[in-house]
Amino acid sequence: MTLARILALKGSDVVTASPRRTMGDIVKLLAEKRVGAVIIADADGYIAGIISERDVVRTLAQRGADVLADAVSEHMTRAVVTASADETVDEIMDRMTEGKFRHVPIVDGRRLVGMISIGDLVKHRMAMAEAEASAMRDYIATA
Repeated sequence: MTLARILALKGSDVVTASPRRTMGDIVKLLAEKRVGAVIIADADGYIAGIISERDVVRTLAQRGADVLADAVSEHMTRAVVTASADETVDEIMDRMTEGKFRHVPIVDGRRLVGMISIGDLVKHRMAMAEAEASAMRDYIATA
């Protein structure tokens, strides 16, 4: 199954913020939107970086609460790993496991079209396993 199918099921809304926003703003945004990561977009709407809850916690642990006044651009991950909607669930799960990250922006060229989290992929895998188990039970019951 492709990431396009998952996006079609979950939607393509992505929480974004300007690189000029403060870390404190990002903490509030993460909490308000109940998301694990925010895409940092430049003035043209292209991905400039990403910041996750883990990034925030790591930065707070290293530098203390004063970091909340810093611009998010000082602490975001700039080398963002992205995927295209035609990639498969297995391909992106492998990439996420190897890179040890939990959120992947989905792009069409440079245009942001959605975000996939490890939770989205696990939910998909669980649904697939349940569908297979149900089909097997139905097959056995009619045999």
